[in-house]
Amino acid sequence: MNHMPHESLPHARTFMGWPPADSVWGPYTADVRRDITAVARTIAEYEPVVLLAAPEDAERARKACRGAVEVVAVPVDDLWLRDSGPVFVTAPDGTLAGVDLRFNGWGGKQEHSRDGLVARRLLEEYAVPRIEAPLVAEGGSLETDGDGTLLVTESSLVNDNRNPGRSRDALENDLKNLLGVAKVIWLEGVRDQDITDCHVDALARFAAPGTVVLGSPPPGTGPDVWTRVYEQARAVLEGATDARGRTLEIVELPEADPAGLGERGEDFLGSYVNYYVADGAVIMPRFGDRRSDERAAAILRYLHPGRDVRPVEIHTLAEGGGGIHCATQQQPAARP
Repeated sequence: MNHMPHESLPHARTFMGWPPADSVWGPYTADVRRDITAVARTIAEYEPVVLLAAPEDAERARKACRGAVEVVAVPVDDLWLRDSGPVFVTAPDGTLAGVDLRFNGWGGKQEHSRDGLVARRLLEEYAVPRIEAPLVAEGGSLETDGDGTLLVTESSLVNDNRNPGRSRDALENDLKNLLGVAKVIWLEGVRDQDITDCHVDALARFAAPGTVVLGSPPPGTGPDVWTRVYEQARAVLEGATDARGRTLEIVELPEADPAGLGERGEDFLGSYVNYYVADGAVIMPRFGDRRSDERAAAILRYLHPGRDVRPVEIHTLAEGGGGIHCATQQQPAARP
């Protein structure tokens, strides 16, 4: 059976996307491209990075990254490769395949005529066998411990904008067969409050088998819809066991404190949980509140010993409702 590896295992490369001039970023395109460049060049210090760009944008992307990354001519609508790109799985013999999750613009919320083809085109470019998923999902909605357990939010999967008429049990069966997991832990999440319908990768992540890092509201927040999402998630995780029967250690990772950030838009994502584990490093957001940033870095060092923790400013990216994990997708290294 195929198996979805944990992000901390060795990578062949990281995929990212270069937002085109006609994307939803509009007048903020230059700013978000700077964020993408900063993230890509930081990751490239640890492993190869491939940036997908429309043919007319490829040279600009190369110049921005100063040769640190490979640019491949694959058109994109937006930069969120975690969601539009494939999720990779490995067979028992170590061979690799890519799962096309049939990206549909987070339930038709955004234009995706190019992004809907990204997984297929990327897999063709790298000659990786393609598996068409029997459900619609995004990579940001799937979090595995690499040891048989999957963490998801019900709001982003059991949703008629992606999988109309499908029951949770039916989708769980598909996920087990597709990703090689034995147990799915369902968090409730929330619908219609952000474009993703509450992806799990901005809420809770497996730092290692048996250890979940949970994004928590900053002190004094709420009560509001997001504090209720956190409280429900914590209650489920406290009562859950993983595929091996272990109770879960929960490590809280508080979000950035709005009081230290200045004015932010309504879509701003202050989640440190949306970090990316590269080979030898953890790439985390730096939001500008020194106390929150340093606290998050210390927690991530504890969770990922032996890796550099590299904060990167992503002000525009975060204003767009996403983060570093949302903008990256790893290809696992092939096993001998």
